[in-house]
Amino acid sequence: MNGNSNGFGSAAAAADYIRRHHLHESGENQCSSVLVKHIKAPVWSLVRRFDQPQKYKPFVSRCVAQGNLEIGSLREVDVKSGLPATTSTERLELLDDNEHILCIKIIGGDHRLKNYSSIISLHPVIIDGRPGTLVIESFVVDVPEGNTRDETCYFVEALIKCNLKSLADVSEGLAVQDRTEPIDL
Repeated sequence: MNGNSNGFGSAAAAADYIRRHHLHESGENQCSSVLVKHIKAPVWSLVRRFDQPQKYKPFVSRCVAQGNLEIGSLREVDVKSGLPATTSTERLELLDDNEHILCIKIIGGDHRLKNYSSIISLHPVIIDGRPGTLVIESFVVDVPEGNTRDETCYFVEALIKCNLKSLADVSEGLAVQDRTEPIDL
C-alpha cells in the first residue's frame, strides 16, 4: 500500500476499507496497486462527476460523456500532450452515492493501459477538527509488452498520485471558499 497517512484515521480502518472495496482479480500478466491519501476536505462532489474528470485530473483536457451517468455510461477523454496517449474511452462500472465508490474501466483509446480498471472509495475523517476524506484508489492493468510489472505499476501510480494531489488542491481550495458539500459522518 502506498500513500500519505499523515496520522489521520487508523491503518486498521484503511485496511478494512481496502479488503471490502478494493479487491481486484489480477491475472498473470497484470499489475495492481492501492494508493491512499488523506485530503483536508470533502471530495465526493468532484469525484462522482464521471462526466467531468477534468475538474481535478490534470492530464484530462476534455471529456464528452454519453448516457445518463449510470452504470454502462461511456466517456471519451482527451489527454493533454506530454503523455503517451491522446484519447481514452472509459466505461462507468459503479457509482455508489451511499458508499462513495466510483469504478471505471478503460475500454479503448490510443494508449497502452489495456484492461485497466480502477476503484476509488472515499471515507469521511476529521482532520484538524474539520471534515476530511480518506481517499483509497486501486487499479489493475495489463503489463504492456516490453515493460515490466514494476515499470507499469510505477507509471500508473505516478499518474494516480498526480490526480490525487490535484484532487486535494482543488477540493481544499473549494473548502476554504466553503463551496464543497460535506459528507455525512
